[in-house]
Amino acid sequence: MLKPFIINPPVFFGAVGVIAMFLAIGVLFPADAGAIFGGLQAGILNAFGWLYLLAVGIFLVSVILFCFGRFGRLKLGPDESTPDFRFVSWIAMLFAAGMGIGLMFYAVGEPMTHFMLPPTAEPRSIQATREAMSVTFFHWGIHAWAIYAVVGLSLAYFGYRYNLPLTIRSGLYPLLKERINGPIGHAVDIFAIVGTVFGIATSLGLGVSQINAGLNYLLGIPIDPMVQLPLIAGITLLATISVVSGLEKGVRILSETNLVIAILLMVFVLVVGPTGDLLRDFVQNLGLYLDTLVLRTFNIYAYEPTPWIDAWTLFYWAWWISWSPFVGMFIARISRGRTVREFVTAVLFIPAGFTFFWMTVFGNTGIFIDTGVAAGALGQAIVDDVSVGLFRFFEYLPLTGLTSTLAVLLVSIFFITSSDSGSLVVDSIAAGGETQTTTGQRIFWCAMEGVVAASLLLAGGLGALQSATVASALPFTFVMLALVWSLFVGMRADLAQQVHRTAVPPAHPAAGHTWQRRLALMLKPPGKAEVERFIDNEVRQALQQVAGELTARGRAASLSDQEDGSIALRSPAEGVRDFIYGVSLVEQPLPSFTPMAVGKPEMRFEAHTYFSSGGRGYDITGMTREQLIADVLVQFERYLRLVQSPEARLLQGAPEHEAGAR
Repeated sequence: MLKPFIINPPVFFGAVGVIAMFLAIGVLFPADAGAIFGGLQAGILNAFGWLYLLAVGIFLVSVILFCFGRFGRLKLGPDESTPDFRFVSWIAMLFAAGMGIGLMFYAVGEPMTHFMLPPTAEPRSIQATREAMSVTFFHWGIHAWAIYAVVGLSLAYFGYRYNLPLTIRSGLYPLLKERINGPIGHAVDIFAIVGTVFGIATSLGLGVSQINAGLNYLLGIPIDPMVQLPLIAGITLLATISVVSGLEKGVRILSETNLVIAILLMVFVLVVGPTGDLLRDFVQNLGLYLDTLVLRTFNIYAYEPTPWIDAWTLFYWAWWISWSPFVGMFIARISRGRTVREFVTAVLFIPAGFTFFWMTVFGNTGIFIDTGVAAGALGQAIVDDVSVGLFRFFEYLPLTGLTSTLAVLLVSIFFITSSDSGSLVVDSIAAGGETQTTTGQRIFWCAMEGVVAASLLLAGGLGALQSATVASALPFTFVMLALVWSLFVGMRADLAQQVHRTAVPPAHPAAGHTWQRRLALMLKPPGKAEVERFIDNEVRQALQQVAGELTARGRAASLSDQEDGSIALRSPAEGVRDFIYGVSLVEQPLPSFTPMAVGKPEMRFEAHTYFSSGGRGYDITGMTREQLIADVLVQFERYLRLVQSPEARLLQGAPEHEAGAR
C-alpha cells in the first residue's frame, strides 16, 4: 500500500503554481522568452539593485555581531546537546552544498573575464589583475556565506532550541506569533521554495553547460541543447537515487568524496603551476580583498552607472539569496548542537578561506598562462564562452586528458549533491517541516529541479535561468531582513532568562531519589523499554495531576505527546514564555575504561527533562510520582520568579508557544 504524501497543501500547490507560471512563459512564448526574462531582470535590478547591496551588507554585519557578541555562547539546541556530525564531515557538507558547481564553472572563468574586461581598470594590465582577483574574492567570500548563515542560524536556533518545525516561517515566530500558521507563513515558505528551485536550476544549468563543454573536449560531443537535456535527465536520475538513500548515506558520502577530488585537483594545479608565485599572490589577494571590503560592500556605482554591476555583483547577490533557503536549511539540519559562535565562525570563514585559495590557484594560474605561453588565446576563448574555460586552461598543463576527466566528474558530483540535498530541503519546507516524508515526493522535487533547468535552458539559455533567479530572490530579501531582527529578539530573550535562572538554585538531578535507589541505578542502569514504561506511566500520571490542579486553580495547563515519544506539561502565558516541563527518552554512552573496547558503545537510557528555555535538563528516572510532582513544582516556582522579574519584558518577543528543545 502506497503511503500518502505528507504536504502542507497551500505551500505545496502555491509553489508549484508559481514555478509553472515561469515555465509557461517559455512554453507559450518560446521565441520571445529570452527577451521577456531579460527585461524582467533589468527592471528588477534597476529598481531594487540598491536593496540587494544594502541587505547583504546588513546580513554580514549582523552575523558577525551574533558571533562575537554575547549571543555567541548560545547553543543551537539544548545546553547539553552535542553535534550530530564529525567536524570534518560537517565542513565537507557545508562546502559541497554551498557553491560546488559555481566554483568549477567560474574558477578560471571569472578571474579571466575580469582580467580581460575589468570594471574600471585598463584590460590585461597589472591593475586589471588586481581588480580581477579582488572582485572575484568579493563575490565568493564572506558576503555569500553571511547570506547562508542568516537563514541557517535562524532555522537551527528556533528549530532545535525551541523545537519549532524546520521551515522558514519558524524563524519569524517571535515577530508573527501564531500568524506564521496562516497566509503570511504560507507565503514565506512559498517564496523560499520558488527561490530555492530557481537557484538550484541556475546551478544545474551552469553545471550541465560545463559538462557538455568537457565532453566536447574529451569526446568531440557537440555543444548543443539537445545534448544538454539528456545530460540533465541522466544526472537528475543519479541525484534521485542519492536522495532516496537519505541524508546520512547519500549526501554525506558524495560530499566527502567531492571534497577529496577537488583538493587533489587544486593541489595538482598548484604543484605544476607557478607554485611560488601563487603562494605570494594568495597573500596579495587577501590584502586586496580586505582593503576594498567596505567600499565594495556598498558600492552601487551610483555616480558612474555601469551594467557591469548588474551582470556580476547584483546577480551574484540575488543568486546567493535565492540559494539561501536551500543552503540555510541544509546547514541547519546538520548543525544541531553547535554554538552560535562555532556555527557562524565555521560557516562564514572556513568555506570562504578554501574558496579564496581555490580561486587564487586557478585564477592566477590562468592569468599567468594567458600573459605567457597562451599569448591572450586563453582569455579570448573564455570571453567567447566561459563554460569551456576550465578545459582550455587544462590544455596548457600536463595530463590534460586526466584533469579534464576529473573536472567533468567533479562537476557531475556537485550536480548530484546540489540536486539531492536541495530536494530534501524543498520537500521538508513543502511538508511543513517534516523530515521523514515519502520517497515519492522527494523524487518529485528532484525531478522538478531538472525540469525547471531544462525548460529555462530551452527558453532562453543561461540568461533565462539568471533572470528567474533574480526575480525569485526579491521577495525573499525582505523575509531575510525580518529573520535578522527575529534572531535578535529571540536571542536577547534567552540571555535574559539565563541571567535570572542563575539567581535561583537549580533542582539537583538526584534530589528525588533515596540513596538506595541512586546506588541501584548506578549498578544496573535501566533499559530502553523500562524507561519508556516509566515515562508513559509514572511521569504521565504525575504531569496529568499537576495539569489538572493548575487548571482547577484558574491557570490553563495541558499535556501533549510529541512524535518522538516524549511528553510535556504546558501552561500558556501572555507576553512571556509558556511554562513547559517536558520529559524525553535520551541515550547516553556509558564510559569505557579499556582501550580494548571497540565497536558501538554501550548505551544508558534516561528519562531526561527539558524546559522552555532550552536550558540543561537532568535524569529523573526512578522518581516516585510524589517526587516527580515536587520536581515540577520546583521548576514552576523558578519559572514564576523569572517571568515576574523586571527583565521579563525582554521575553515578550519570544515565541508564546515555543517548546523546549530536547
